[in-house]
Amino acid sequence: MNSATTHSSVILDIAGLSLSAIDKKRLKHPLTGGVILFTRNWESRDQLAALCSSIKAVRSDLLICVDHEGGRVQRFKTDGFTHLPPMRDLGKFWLKDPIAATNAASACGYVLGAELRACGVDMSFTPVLDLDWTNANTSRSSVIGDRAFAKDARVVTLLAKSLMHGLLLAGMANCGKHFPGHGFVAADSHTDIPVDKRSLTAILKDDADAAPYDWLSTTLTSVMPAHIIYPRVDSRPAGFSSKWLNDILRGKLNFQGAIFSDDLSMAGARLIDGKEVSYAEAAAVALAAGCDMVLLCNQSVDGGEAVDALLNGLQATQYKAWQPSEVSEQRRLALLPQAPCAGFRFLNWDELMIQPHYLHCLDLIAQLSSTAAIRQ
Repeated sequence: MNSATTHSSVILDIAGLSLSAIDKKRLKHPLTGGVILFTRNWESRDQLAALCSSIKAVRSDLLICVDHEGGRVQRFKTDGFTHLPPMRDLGKFWLKDPIAATNAASACGYVLGAELRACGVDMSFTPVLDLDWTNANTSRSSVIGDRAFAKDARVVTLLAKSLMHGLLLAGMANCGKHFPGHGFVAADSHTDIPVDKRSLTAILKDDADAAPYDWLSTTLTSVMPAHIIYPRVDSRPAGFSSKWLNDILRGKLNFQGAIFSDDLSMAGARLIDGKEVSYAEAAAVALAAGCDMVLLCNQSVDGGEAVDALLNGLQATQYKAWQPSEVSEQRRLALLPQAPCAGFRFLNWDELMIQPHYLHCLDLIAQLSSTAAIRQ
């Protein structure tokens, strides 16, 4: 592989609270584009900041990511981090006062982004754009549930756009997930291979799952597709399907940003075209289908042989179906934190704690949480 065209396409994880020698070696690999952090990588704000600084010391262009949405998906919850509400609370607040709900969503986005940035984290994989299909008569996706804003695609879109505005004020990119929609199926793609038998027309119509991606095409900076098979569209899961990623997401819906695969270690990523594949094979198929970056999570904890196999395997000649792309590399680099909007700047933790806008946002979140508690 020509180093001049190498694309840093792999987002990997690390085992502990600090970088080991093998971690540093993997981060220096030309195919490594970033790191995803988990709760096991968290002890305190000082430790997190030191970890992020050490990652950037290895390579300043590495993208430091985390799943930090609020509710039950929030990796850092102690040592001053704000407990953010589940997104469903914002959807319920919308039913009472839509304007106040969008304001609260922006507050959540700003607090989320500013606290992470104060510790050196570059971006969070948020917001969830899946529709909440759960109701009294059906049990849809348990893995999504209260992570979704609402069932109404218009409400999801407006609240997500407000949350992304808050992220923007903090200088942080966003990631809409899980394209074209994970909320309709009951199975969890972490442990199963969900199948959604609806037609493309049903999924793309104005009030259905993919609508937020169309309406937010000028606002989304990245997208993560679902490990779900939609057999009436393609036999492959969406994240491995050129039809979904190139023809529909980029072609029909005009999305121009970066595409991340979901975790390649999930069950929904391990079976392609009816056969079980290696991590390297799965990565090559996802990249060839239109992903700009692939994630491999929780594989460093037992020595990381799977991480090394993925990095080395992607360089093997049998994966010529995927070739490094300068366009994809530019999309990755564009996700690194940008200068916040006028009147805002990157703040360290102590500065953030006394910033008037941050304190106002905390008040709005407290009011939202109080309202949600009263409803319960």
